[in-house]
Amino acid sequence: MPDIYANITSAAPSLVEQIADVLELRAADSQQRAMRESYLSEIAFPRDARVLDVGCGTGALTRVLGRWPGVGAVVGLDPSPVLLCRARELAARDERITFEQGDGRSMPFEPASFDVTLFHTTLCHIPEPERALRDAFRVLRPGGWLAVFDGDYATTTVAIGDFDPLQACADAWIGSMVHDRWLLRRLPAMARAIGFDVVSFRSHGYVQNTDPDYMLTIVGRGIDALVRAGRIGADIAESLRAEARRRAGAGEFFGHVAYVSLIGRKP
Repeated sequence: MPDIYANITSAAPSLVEQIADVLELRAADSQQRAMRESYLSEIAFPRDARVLDVGCGTGALTRVLGRWPGVGAVVGLDPSPVLLCRARELAARDERITFEQGDGRSMPFEPASFDVTLFHTTLCHIPEPERALRDAFRVLRPGGWLAVFDGDYATTTVAIGDFDPLQACADAWIGSMVHDRWLLRRLPAMARAIGFDVVSFRSHGYVQNTDPDYMLTIVGRGIDALVRAGRIGADIAESLRAEARRRAGAGEFFGHVAYVSLIGRKP
């Protein structure tokens, strides 16, 4: 089950619209907001900073950056015209924000044209992520900042015991939505090899028990992936959905992903 994000321009529009809804749901989550603000606070944005949000999706982070102190202009870059359409609608009132369609591995920008470049839950979806980081290095000005925030998706769990059937759903979600679940383990060495000075590399825990809206989407999308792959039928799929809803209603649901942020600078 290949990563849908890695080939999102050829994905069915209905599936991309579902992804857009999930991106906005996740961005509104209070824990996600806290993690986002925590790692952004480590960046010394220069006055009137020109900022690039690579793989911006619906522009949830782009809109935050448009309001961030010190930021003068933000460009959101994404390969998906469907996601960019939603992003432009949601950011229509902010004149500091623009969006471009393009590949993060070959960005349509001049060298040394940004003060800050960010990959927010993006890099794990990009085949050959080294190319994206090299291009980020190219478009950053000397002294510019790199920020990568992503899930360490090998830690994703919804299991509450051995052989939990819902964990198979989470694993299927990873297989269908994440190109490289182990990327964060190699990221500091990768960034240094490209030429960045790594300023910070740390973990951010994310857990849901009551009102597990986002983690339930992981289970649900994993079930959908198993059905598409022909691994389960409709009856089993509905039983798994019912069990996830039961746990959530009974306060027995557990979902966890460790996120990681890396802050670097171009010398």
